[in-house]
Amino acid sequence: MQKKIEKIVVPANSTILDALKKMDDLQRRLLLVFDREKYVNLLSVGDLQRAIIKNFPLDTKVTKILRTETKVCRSDESIESIKAKMFKFRTECMPVLDMDENLVEVYFWEDMFPYEEKRVEHNLKLPVIIMAGGKGSRLKPLTNVLPKPLIPIGNKTILENIMDRFVSSGCTDFYLSVNYKSEMIRQYFESLGNNDYQIKYFEEDKPLGTAGSLFMLNGRIDKTFFISNCDILIEEDYSEIYKYHREHKNELTIVAALKHYPIPYGTIETGEEGRLIKLTEKPELTFKINSGMYILEPHLLKEIPANEFFHITELIEKIRAREGRIGVFPVSEKSWKDIGEWDEYLRSLNIK
Repeated sequence: MQKKIEKIVVPANSTILDALKKMDDLQRRLLLVFDREKYVNLLSVGDLQRAIIKNFPLDTKVTKILRTETKVCRSDESIESIKAKMFKFRTECMPVLDMDENLVEVYFWEDMFPYEEKRVEHNLKLPVIIMAGGKGSRLKPLTNVLPKPLIPIGNKTILENIMDRFVSSGCTDFYLSVNYKSEMIRQYFESLGNNDYQIKYFEEDKPLGTAGSLFMLNGRIDKTFFISNCDILIEEDYSEIYKYHREHKNELTIVAALKHYPIPYGTIETGEEGRLIKLTEKPELTFKINSGMYILEPHLLKEIPANEFFHITELIEKIRAREGRIGVFPVSEKSWKDIGEWDEYLRSLNIK
């Protein structure tokens, strides 16, 4: 088996967590599941996300969540036919099976289309609110000079990197909540003269928390919209997040990143009178972390108090109190980058 194919193979006894970590490490969204030497099926990041949404434990074997039908080609198909299917479905790899369902070849997008961008273009056309008014205290002293949204990553700012990801999904209507060094932000984007998107600013005259400034948009937005913090990057198909939001009729959807914490000791569970129940050697705990990206329905803007300090977590609790529907869409650990803290910012620059 080619080394390139071996890299994306996972054994049939792998868990959901194993597969997520492998996808993160390889920066792939598809893996090949094998039972010893026998090809079983394709496993996508969507399969894993749907399983997590359905509350499958992370130690569930991947064979329990595989789809019955996936896209494959047959060994008697021409290269032209295989290439056409890959382009149509924008699949990053295409397994080729013989008549006995044995894997005989795998074609990769980057080999078939070396100069073609794989990203699927969507046309969501949803408004995007970016909370860009904070002081960026975690990145001091850099933010003493620049507002956090204008801190560079590569040849663009953090804010441009965030906006580019939305633009690729068809979202070009941006609302920026600004306060700290707001004139610098305005002047920077005016100097760019970018026609790929439109920016409307709304400015708080005092700190209003992570959602307080949204009261100013009540009546200005009349459709489902995204909210993003201005210090996070999410590498995900945003149309899948929106699809989940709509299918489950959520009022608010939280994008949650899985975060893994290895415990370097054996952990002990005890019962009555200190009796040992379970001993686990160096377990790993996994939590869903609020990433700082959300999808909201426009009526929620009416629930933001006017000109008061108000966090988005308070809005979430208000929805829960009246038993409104809140959903959580999971993304893998490395799909989320918290650029607002030094370690992750330096990693984004390949310094650390």
